[in-house]
Amino acid sequence: MTGSPWSRRLLAAAGVFGLVFLTVPIVIVIPMSFSSARALTFPPPGFSLRWYQAFFGDPRWMEAMATSTIVAVVSSLLALVLGGLAAYGLRRGSFRGRDLAEGNFMAPLIVPTIIVAIALYLGLARIGLLGSWLGLVVAHTVLNVPLVMMVLGVAIREFDLRIEQVAWSLGASWGHTIVKVVLPNLAPSVFAAWIFAFIGSFDEVIVTSFIAGKYETVPKKMFNELILEVNPTITAVATLLIALTVLALAAVSLILARTGRLQKTLV
Repeated sequence: MTGSPWSRRLLAAAGVFGLVFLTVPIVIVIPMSFSSARALTFPPPGFSLRWYQAFFGDPRWMEAMATSTIVAVVSSLLALVLGGLAAYGLRRGSFRGRDLAEGNFMAPLIVPTIIVAIALYLGLARIGLLGSWLGLVVAHTVLNVPLVMMVLGVAIREFDLRIEQVAWSLGASWGHTIVKVVLPNLAPSVFAAWIFAFIGSFDEVIVTSFIAGKYETVPKKMFNELILEVNPTITAVATLLIALTVLALAAVSLILARTGRLQKTLV
């Protein structure tokens, strides 16, 4: 079905407008991070790396970076294991209430983040983990399990069940089949799911602000810095986070594209 030339042009114009609207903040922030000015100024009067030097030379920022990295690595790995098992069970299982269980797993993506933050605050406070490092990891894991399930759920659904059945018929146990058959074939999707979980944890600020206590991650420190003063160092931090996200998504796209070409070649 094709529309009129004017409708297609209107749709294209709306797409271009949306793209510009989303990219303008990035276009402004990145040049400002290399500004030689003492305050936020656009366009920058000159080129300088002073704000990157201020970031890497500040032990408080480095501590926040270390906290964000460690929490993101641990929580993303936990989310990968839990979300992977849940996705496999929901896709391969046949039981009453499966749709309800899947909806429950996806709730953190549907419910507003502030509601999830309040629920985690009350829950962690009740079990004595509020403001602890373990509580922060648990909260980030809960948030990222749905992301892992979305990616791996699609991959598991498209993976031929007969391959697993052949392994079972040859005497392989369920665990052996998962490790030796399923995971090697789903490795690109597993990596993509881990990347999404890692980025989701590293960029999280709302839930972290509620339950992190004395622990500061990079996004939480950025938020606190903006409340106290407009520090141009934040533009350098934002640029680094943008670069990290772009590189991670590029890696995921490259791996999934190669996997798609390989599958077409085999077929």
